[in-house]
Amino acid sequence: MADLNQVTEHIRSAVGDNSGLGKTVKLDLGDAGKIYIDGASVPNTVTNDDKPADATVSMNWDDFMALSNGQLDPMMAFMQGKLKIAGDMMIAQKLAPLLKR
Repeated sequence: MADLNQVTEHIRSAVGDNSGLGKTVKLDLGDAGKIYIDGASVPNTVTNDDKPADATVSMNWDDFMALSNGQLDPMMAFMQGKLKIAGDMMIAQKLAPLLKR
């Protein structure tokens, strides 16, 4: 099973220098930690910093892993309350391709 550092590195490589997000996004994975994607900077950066973001996606680690492995549908996770979004929901929707493993 992947850990936070491996997932952060995977997202960092998926984001690359220019993700096209144009905004900042924070993945709040509870006790497992946070992943901050700065899609507004050039080049884009991905860290484990806990900074304010244009959109914050909150979910527990197990649900996040199921989502990134394709075992949990993002819309179903949202409808079931397993995935919560604060801020710009349009930016959060652009994340799906970056989170797939």
